[in-house]
Amino acid sequence: MTPMRAGQNGFNPWLATVLLLLGNFMNLIDVSIVNVALPSIQENLGATAAQIEWVSAAYVLAFAAGLLPFGRFGDKFGRKRLFLLGIGLFTLASALCGFAQTMPMLIWSRALQGIGGAMMVPQVMAIMHVMFPPEQKARAFALAGVVASLGAVTGPLLGGALIIGDIGGLDWRPIFLVNLPVGIFVILAGRRWIPTMSSDRRMRIDWPGVGLFSLAVLLVVLPVIEGALLGWPWWCVAMLAAAVPVGALFVWRQVLLARQERAQLLPVALMRNGGFVSGVAMVMLHFSAIPGMFLVLAIYLQTGQGLDPMQSGLATAPFPLGIMLGSYVTGRFGIRWLSPRMAIGVSIMLAGMILLRHVTGHPPQVFTPATLITPLAVCGFGMGLTISPLFQSVLQSVPGHDAGAGSGAMQAFQQVGAAVGIAAVSSLFFVRLHGQGGNDHAAAMSHALIYQICAFAAILTILAVRGLIRGRAEPPRRQAVSGR
Repeated sequence: MTPMRAGQNGFNPWLATVLLLLGNFMNLIDVSIVNVALPSIQENLGATAAQIEWVSAAYVLAFAAGLLPFGRFGDKFGRKRLFLLGIGLFTLASALCGFAQTMPMLIWSRALQGIGGAMMVPQVMAIMHVMFPPEQKARAFALAGVVASLGAVTGPLLGGALIIGDIGGLDWRPIFLVNLPVGIFVILAGRRWIPTMSSDRRMRIDWPGVGLFSLAVLLVVLPVIEGALLGWPWWCVAMLAAAVPVGALFVWRQVLLARQERAQLLPVALMRNGGFVSGVAMVMLHFSAIPGMFLVLAIYLQTGQGLDPMQSGLATAPFPLGIMLGSYVTGRFGIRWLSPRMAIGVSIMLAGMILLRHVTGHPPQVFTPATLITPLAVCGFGMGLTISPLFQSVLQSVPGHDAGAGSGAMQAFQQVGAAVGIAAVSSLFFVRLHGQGGNDHAAAMSHALIYQICAFAAILTILAVRGLIRGRAEPPRRQAVSGR
């Protein structure tokens, strides 16, 4: 599939991109805005620690399980159609979350939100991947990084303002209801301005593959979420063990379909692409570190340090502002030096996390939102440098006709990483907190941030190994031979 050109049938790729990213913005702001509201939700609905964890984890679990299938559905049924349907479902589920009266209703509504997000999000990158020629993709992905940072900074600040404002006596509920006008606008404008791209109606959906993939995600994420808090009962261990043969069966089925020259849910050509596989592994590790950190950081700031939701949002603002600066810097390099830029960005994030662990583990006697400016700004700047080259390195080898599958696979494993990260980090935090009598939030935060440090160190290891492999694969340069 060739990139669409600006001016074709009145088509403007940048206007379409703004609408696509505005839809994605709903997903991004929803994740960050919920973290600020968790203490208020817990107090208002009388939630347990496990239920609070599931407010985030239910969304991420449904999101992760649906991304790969819905990415493929976009290739078959049309990416624009799936995007708009996803926006509609996400908006409806936001209304259900906003009016939830019990924790089970809120958790199930969050899962429905996750399904809506899984429908729309793969189409964003897939449409952008096909819509732009190579020389413009770097700018487009850098813009996506800026939007991600805006979502992250707007979420905590808007969430804090809405909760403190207590609009109509609704307490935390407006954090979900704010999605309604945005969703309606994107649906109406998207029908007009997002281009309709060709789809492959003859493609057969691998329904057994959909079931196997979703089951594998469930078998991994559910025990990781519940295991630590329940003391790792036998069924958690059994589910993790069962994930291995189920995952192997999924891969075997994709290989069998490839031999029969039938469409695969996850194309085997991508699984055999070392650059794609290692890139997806780095995406998974990278995005497993951030959501869990912000979940426990919101509890640390409000419950541990006594900040109100607005102050908590202000305290985390340096992170997305750093992302904006890093995204601007990295966008100017285009498609050049992807691996070195990722290495520099991840190294900066690693240094920032070590500093954040020190500051939160040894807080000053007078704790203010300004306390975390330096470590969070450093972490955000490193993330801003990393996002664009990381996405480019993963998607640059994906052919246009598999853009939905490639984008869906990348973002599916991104969300699997997020789910595992939320579960791992929150488990480290709450287990240590309860072990300290529920009062030593500094020790719990210091313990939880070990995960982030290990994740970024693992990414640097993958980058080093990839560099060594590529270096050995390159043929030696021939020495110039004199013409005499």
